[in-house]
Amino acid sequence: MTHRISRFREILARRRRKIGLPPGTLLPPERPPTEPVTVHLIDYDAEHLEEREIALEEIETILNYKDRPTVTWIDVTGLHDIRLIQQLGKLLSIHPLTLEDIVSTGQRPKLEEGEAYLYIVCHMLTFDEQDYTVTAEQVSLILGRGFVLTFQERPGDVFDPVRERLRQKIGHIRQRDASYLAYALLDVIVDHYFVVLEAISERAEQLEARLLERADQQVQHELAALRRELIGMRRAVWPLREVFAELQRLENPLIAPETRPFLRDTYDHIVQVIEIVESLRELLAGLTDLYLSQLSHRMNEIMKVLTLVGTIFIPLTFIAGIYGMNFDYMPELHWRYGYPAVMLLMLVLALGMLYAFRRRGWI
Repeated sequence: MTHRISRFREILARRRRKIGLPPGTLLPPERPPTEPVTVHLIDYDAEHLEEREIALEEIETILNYKDRPTVTWIDVTGLHDIRLIQQLGKLLSIHPLTLEDIVSTGQRPKLEEGEAYLYIVCHMLTFDEQDYTVTAEQVSLILGRGFVLTFQERPGDVFDPVRERLRQKIGHIRQRDASYLAYALLDVIVDHYFVVLEAISERAEQLEARLLERADQQVQHELAALRRELIGMRRAVWPLREVFAELQRLENPLIAPETRPFLRDTYDHIVQVIEIVESLRELLAGLTDLYLSQLSHRMNEIMKVLTLVGTIFIPLTFIAGIYGMNFDYMPELHWRYGYPAVMLLMLVLALGMLYAFRRRGWI
């Protein structure tokens, strides 16, 4: 939860810094990452594939691939080099407002139609097995004529299966156009949501087992934290359904007709992800109710024991109170067997009450 709050504070701080600035102004993050910005390029068609890292000082070599009859995937990792992003925008004719959205992380998943490109924002999710948190990273994807441009916040992604399909010529990806590559990248992001949900469900099963064994407060804290992670995941997935619904309806020549059935398939996956998220939320809510029920049951058991002890000692306290009075004329005080007789009376009363409680099923 702490990382999510810091994320919100970072977004709000960025918005505050942009107050009064003209639209399209790009601002670097206040704390630039230590990792350098990298530009990875894959250019391919059915027969050949070229893969290389492009140095920042030779970024203009991208123009050599722009007019080729091939598909070019340019993957940029790191958003803190504003000059590089501006250069890419100039080389590929990307609007300054789109560049501003790329740099401004924390965007809601959306689809925007530019003059010669489509701009898609989505969130790549990963599950941290150490602290059981879901980490969201904004991925910006631009689909142009013959190229796909992606922007990631930091190194590490879920695109390796797509890279391997390109390198090994698996499936039809090398025979399709840039819209199919864009679909493949978005699809692998959505497919990874299932990996995150599987990890969350496994964690929920562990918490359920611990809860049935002993309802301690730590389990309740972990349940609440897991529910918050699901709420964050829901925010990332729900708008993406609208994005793919709009992609299917969009009449744009950048989306090939043969790509549209695959977009519908990914839309179905998103709907399934949303259903699983809602089911897990209900499951965690049920586990929270189970925790509260067990806590209430344990409290009732404690109160029953205390009430039982108090009820048994009420008549014993009454007898002890009578013989604790300082009256001179109490015959039993001078009786030789008075003390053992009173103790025996107390014992009989206590055992008799226990027997009566047991007969009624109270204990």
